[in-house]
Amino acid sequence: MAAAKIAPSMLSSDFSNLATEAQRMLDCGADWLHMDIMVLNFSSSCSHFVPNLTIGAPVIESLRKHTKAYLDCHLMVTNPLDYVEPFGKAGASGFTFHIEAARENWHELIQKIKAKGMKPGVSLKPGTPIEEVYPLVEGENHVDLVLVMTVEPGFGGQKFMPEMMDKVRKLRQKYPSLDIEVDGGLGPSTIDAAASAGANCIVAGSSVFGAPEPAQVISLMRNRVEGVKAAW
Repeated sequence: MAAAKIAPSMLSSDFSNLATEAQRMLDCGADWLHMDIMVLNFSSSCSHFVPNLTIGAPVIESLRKHTKAYLDCHLMVTNPLDYVEPFGKAGASGFTFHIEAARENWHELIQKIKAKGMKPGVSLKPGTPIEEVYPLVEGENHVDLVLVMTVEPGFGGQKFMPEMMDKVRKLRQKYPSLDIEVDGGLGPSTIDAAASAGANCIVAGSSVFGAPEPAQVISLMRNRVEGVKAAW
């Protein structure tokens, strides 16, 4: 059965002390460090995936020099294939792309991610049907993780969307051993909904970094996931 993994979102950390913040989270019991990669890429229609610019491969490379932690990289970019090689070289552990940006080339993308020594994952926005990711979980060339966004990607501190838990339930029922990650508005007040639906990988930003005792929040969320696993 999928183990609980708590992944503080480094988007909520103090970027001027990223290595120190990363170690602080690990000392508080974090399993992974979640890295939000948001890059402004214009397409022919002049649209873009998200409106913010954040961490890039050079930051991952710099952080890797200071930690052996699992760097859970979530790429909110228009052309994820362009980022596989640089993030592989930088030392990313996981490379999660959006199905909305890879509907035509996900086979090739997964193969290249694995070839660079990273674990592939796929994410979907709130408006995308969960059925779109089923083909990526099945078969020989599959992802290791599905990330269900519980907010619209692009900004931290948004309100949790409980209706997204239906997607998590469907995934857990269909794939009992799959790593199912949730991201957006997760904390002590929302962890029960996510855990009971079947999420085992929990991304949490402001609820961890803004807490007086981050270790207590991380421990609470892990305990809530582990406490309901038998009911999945």
